Amino acid sequence: MTNSADEDLIIFSNVKKSYDGESYVVRGLNLNIRRGEFLTLLGPSGSGKTTTLMMLAGFETPTSGQIVFEGRQIDSLPPHKRGIGVVFQNYALFPHMSIANNVAFPLRMRGLPRQEIEARVLKALDMIRMKDFAQRMPGQISGGQQQRIALARALVFEPKLVLMDEPLGALDKQLREHMQLEIRHLHADLGITVVYVTHDQSEALTMSDRVGVFNDGVMQQVATPATLYEEPANLFVAQFIGENNAITGVVRSLTPQRCTLETADGTLIHALPGEALVLGGAAALALRPERLRLVGGVNDPEFENTCPATVQELIYHGGHVRLRAKACGHEDILVNIPNTGNISGMHKGDEIVLGWRCEDSRALVASS
Repeated sequence: MTNSADEDLIIFSNVKKSYDGESYVVRGLNLNIRRGEFLTLLGPSGSGKTTTLMMLAGFETPTSGQIVFEGRQIDSLPPHKRGIGVVFQNYALFPHMSIANNVAFPLRMRGLPRQEIEARVLKALDMIRMKDFAQRMPGQISGGQQQRIALARALVFEPKLVLMDEPLGALDKQLREHMQLEIRHLHADLGITVVYVTHDQSEALTMSDRVGVFNDGVMQQVATPATLYEEPANLFVAQFIGENNAITGVVRSLTPQRCTLETADGTLIHALPGEALVLGGAAALALRPERLRLVGGVNDPEFENTCPATVQELIYHGGHVRLRAKACGHEDILVNIPNTGNISGMHKGDEIVLGWRCEDSRALVASS
């Protein structure tokens, strides 16, 4: 991120979008995007993330509210006058144009001199290490190379903002992970602002300075990847980001620093309190599988929380073993155990004890 990352480049103010005048796909969005940051919009299909990107690009118009870019309201400004680079999942390359001409296209549309166009195209192709492919046609290069060309075309006119809508969705896993790092490095080198849309939580956590999580048209939380994972604002975020054991219970004690839940089988669990909890109210835990430990007994002094459990299933994952257990009145408690080679004697039906610290779990208001 650049030194000026604390400046707001884009401001969404109470933006709503409806296609039929009755239901809203984006509901009252308030969002500030900082200059130079990599912000990812994450959420399930139909949650509003792509519609938000399209409104920012100018391909959709807000039903109400306003969008400000560099201090200027742009709600009614056509896409070609916004000076924003856009990369789509299908790349949208012109099949009848060479790679060089595809990259040059936005410069020609802006009427730049021929010599400047040639210099910028060479610079852009060199940046993505594809200068030797300038005269090839899109059909003569791979999907990953086409994705790089689409990225170069979006960057060649030096926009202050680049929007990316699922740009890696068509690539295989290995190439996708490689391109994630390439895009991240380009962002760092160029200091541009990137708004990126994906439904892939791993991709969002890997690439972003901040992530905005959408659900049902509402921005649930905007935070750094670490904060989203460690301090989810609500149960939806806890369930959508990573894996989670949402052990449910009733709030029996509550202070600003600590709360206690009682599960259906009478187990008392101590956790950090989330927002809006009430005594006697229903709650569910944000408890990650890697935070659970196998402990010697229910009185282990190292852990505030211990719970007898029955092994239901063991799944080998190489670097760790996934254990599925019945515990705390729940059938499917997941535990990730580092593979140190000492659990080969464990079998389905074995009785064990799970433990975790108070600060490793967060109690959140249960979904209604």
